[in-house]
Amino acid sequence: MGAMDWIAMVLLIVGGINWGLVGLFDVDLVAMLFGEGSALGRVVYVLVGLSALYSIYTSSKMSRAR
Repeated sequence: MGAMDWIAMVLLIVGGINWGLVGLFDVDLVAMLFGEGSALGRVVYVLVGLSALYSIYTSSKMSRAR
């Protein structure tokens, strides 16, 4: 796995933990750390979304390679 794959994986884990906390305890960890609606919090959300799209792309690329 390359650096981009690791970054995407870490961001997906962060996003997954955050959504788990939102679902279980109504606690938004990203908003708590960076402020509700802050620019930095929005950047984190965008990066998590982009990492999900990147993971979709790499998984489809891997499935075509078989």
